[in-house]
Amino acid sequence: MKFDRNRLILAAAAPLLAVVTALVITSLIIAATGEDPFRAYQVMIEFGSKSDSQVWIINKAVPYYLSALAVAIGFRMNLFNIGVDGQYRIAAFFAAVVGGALTLPGFLQIPVIIIVAMAVGAIWSGIAGVLKTTRGVSEVITTIMLNFTAGSLIGYFLQEGRLAEKDGNLFHTPNIPESSHFFTFPTNPDPVGGFIVVAVLVGAVYWFVINRTRFGFDLRAVGRSESAAEASGVSVKRMVLTSMVLSGAAAGLVGMPTLLGESYNYGNDFPTGIGFTGIALALLGRNHALGMAFAALLWGFLDRTGSQLELEGYAQEIIEVMKGVIVLCVVIAYELVRRYGLRLQQRRVGEELAAQARDNGTNDKAGVSA
Repeated sequence: MKFDRNRLILAAAAPLLAVVTALVITSLIIAATGEDPFRAYQVMIEFGSKSDSQVWIINKAVPYYLSALAVAIGFRMNLFNIGVDGQYRIAAFFAAVVGGALTLPGFLQIPVIIIVAMAVGAIWSGIAGVLKTTRGVSEVITTIMLNFTAGSLIGYFLQEGRLAEKDGNLFHTPNIPESSHFFTFPTNPDPVGGFIVVAVLVGAVYWFVINRTRFGFDLRAVGRSESAAEASGVSVKRMVLTSMVLSGAAAGLVGMPTLLGESYNYGNDFPTGIGFTGIALALLGRNHALGMAFAALLWGFLDRTGSQLELEGYAQEIIEVMKGVIVLCVVIAYELVRRYGLRLQQRRVGEELAAQARDNGTNDKAGVSA
């Protein structure tokens, strides 16, 4: 394989430019509030490097990563699945209902709960896929509407006498038996959730399917040009529907670390908004399995250290500002580097063509002279 130095430089330039720009802009914003930006970074690093913070960050990053993967499946073929938030919540709700109603051994009940969650997520996302392929309805509109529909449906069933029970001021589904709680890794002071193993496996499968299979090639081909993919024999409608279903199935896993490792039921206090976070992380990680993992860890780090910054007297909104600046800087930096690389490639091709034309002209003159 020929070593391409320019390509390597451009690949390193994009994230480096994004990081430097984000740090500069964030520092200016913090300084504008009258606070010391360097002190803020010191507090974040010191607090984030503690062992309990590291465990917290890892556990927080797992559902973030699964959400980003669910979004990325659609992004790979220019499908904007904005409904991951509704898909994972309704999937977790019905999985909790099934888990609370069954009394199977743990090694059977845990897979059943996970399969139910993935199936519900796939069905809910598949509705948008069917509407797009049969009626041409934008998946952005349908998935946003399905988010509200999912919330309303959960609210209807999450009441005493229906599929939930009252516990103080909270309503939640019946608790999953202790035998069906997911395993953990014993670390000090808190354990790391075992669902990190599932997240790693799903990430590996995502990378392999996207980069090493015919389906992944077809998916990327449709994302780049539907007409070209159609001309080469790829069924665009089938790919759209399949991608939406797979995206929803992946979304069904997002709530499982919480359901099987923390809450053991679905209640009014079940985490929301993770699906929208996944959109930012998919953009930040450039839809790459490893890139999204780093993005999820970064988001967990910012969430963890943000509370400490607030205790140190910094504005509570500063972390959200940091997140927005980072995403914008990454998107803009990669686009600038991509355009610069394209110009370099065009210039190189032009120089090669000009050199070839000169060589041909020299050979023609030599032939005439002979």
